[in-house]
Amino acid sequence: MPARPGAADGRRRVVARVVTGGQSGVDRAATDVAIAHGVPYGGWVPIGGWAEDLEVPPGLLATYPEFEVTTTTDPADRTARNVGGADATLVLVLSDAPSPGTVLTQRCAEALVVPWAIVDLASPTCEARLGELLASLAPRSTLNVAGPRESEQPGVYDAARSFLEAHLAPRFDR
Repeated sequence: MPARPGAADGRRRVVARVVTGGQSGVDRAATDVAIAHGVPYGGWVPIGGWAEDLEVPPGLLATYPEFEVTTTTDPADRTARNVGGADATLVLVLSDAPSPGTVLTQRCAEALVVPWAIVDLASPTCEARLGELLASLAPRSTLNVAGPRESEQPGVYDAARSFLEAHLAPRFDR
């Protein structure tokens, strides 16, 4: 994770905006936590607002109108846009079993030289990993939060939401 200029100047790091791909699971948990705390949210979603649990247009957009729609149904397009449009990417998982979207997110972050961290929510070091990532950012940053869909890791929504409420919400810029 390369540090950003000014990262060591002692100013409190806050997350001013959360972006996700809106998918069920980790993405939706991060979106819901941002909304619950009055923090701007957004990000790119596939055309039609598609998500695995909201397949029929307007899909996600009926409930989450701040998302922007790509011109394609390919989730890889939204993943690359979300990674590239954020100051850092946080990937949350429940185990080390990779999902295709999670692997793609990591590859995009590496290719775009965007700071990123993968956090296993079952690990005792998960809070420290988040702290390391946020310490590398400017004082007010946009954070992309990604991870597996609920169908890939059942229970990941609840685990991610609990973790984000406890450890990310206190760092929101309100």
